[in-house]
Amino acid sequence: MGKKAIITQSNYIPWKGYFDAIAACDYFVIYDDVQYTRRDWRNRNVIKGPASEKWLTIPVEVKGKYEQKINKTVIADNNWTEQHLKTLNSFYLKATHYTEVNEWVNNLYQNCNFQLLTEVNQYFLEAIFEFLGIKTKIFRSENFITNAERNLRLAEICQQLNADEYHTGAAAKNYLDETVFTAKGIKINYIDNSGYKEYLQLGNGFNHNVTILDLIYNTGTDAPEYLKNIK
Repeated sequence: MGKKAIITQSNYIPWKGYFDAIAACDYFVIYDDVQYTRRDWRNRNVIKGPASEKWLTIPVEVKGKYEQKINKTVIADNNWTEQHLKTLNSFYLKATHYTEVNEWVNNLYQNCNFQLLTEVNQYFLEAIFEFLGIKTKIFRSENFITNAERNLRLAEICQQLNADEYHTGAAAKNYLDETVFTAKGIKINYIDNSGYKEYLQLGNGFNHNVTILDLIYNTGTDAPEYLKNIK
């Protein structure tokens, strides 16, 4: 049976679709030896409380116009975990499963002592994988030997994993050269992020595009039931 791979940049406590896409694959490669992008999902995400939404942002050192890779991006303030935890506790105090998951979230932040952004992101990803029951194997792109650029590099990483199916977001249709993958016998699967069912979320309206922690606070250990690829 063929193997499926997803190669994507690391995000800070990303939304549920990120985890769902990974759960559908055998291999997940954190694509972190590429350019760090400011005001993106690399170091921030959205939470939703009873009255408002808020960005949680990890402060990082930015080198301006110079090239800066994600795996070399340094945390700029060691107190960020305390600040984020305080905000999370404030926003989700009235969440249905706050009491059930509060200790887990607190321990997660209190034991996060990394200096590099990519290490922080991987730490949270692995902990949430365990909570959700995701068994996908994790790799870092810097550990693959390839001098190719962009499309060919992604295809070669899939080859080195012996994966014959590459999963990627629908936006990749705008830049992905499918012939590079076809030439290597690799099928491309564009991820469908539609069809998620709503849950009892705090505040007015419903927003799917918030951190996975929102789902966990509001549904507890039932969180996998609101994803499509975790059985």
